[in-house]
Amino acid sequence: MSCFGGDPNFCPECGNVLPLPGAPDTITCPRCAFIIPVREIANQVITSSVVFNPLEPMVSTGESEEDSELKGPVIDRRCSRCNKEGMVYHTRQMRSADEGQTVFFTCLHCRYQEKEDS
Repeated sequence: MSCFGGDPNFCPECGNVLPLPGAPDTITCPRCAFIIPVREIANQVITSSVVFNPLEPMVSTGESEEDSELKGPVIDRRCSRCNKEGMVYHTRQMRSADEGQTVFFTCLHCRYQEKEDS
């Protein structure tokens, strides 16, 4: 008794993809050895199509690189240049994976950047 059915590309017994018919008049499933006579699927039309996702236009945020430096969480840290409170930080893995991350701080007022290795 077949568990699968309907699509001639797949084995009706195990659901495996069937190979193209060869020289013999049968198609043998490579997984379960189920045999289908070619005459059973000889008059069936098999079609396929490829559908591509539509291209989305690239949206420019209009931000400069300087503005992107000021994104991120704001912390209460005093800038060593202008001595004002408030810096933005981000982290990067600058060295090997078994060492700590490097934290970069950017002052919100003068945009001075400093780093701290952990």
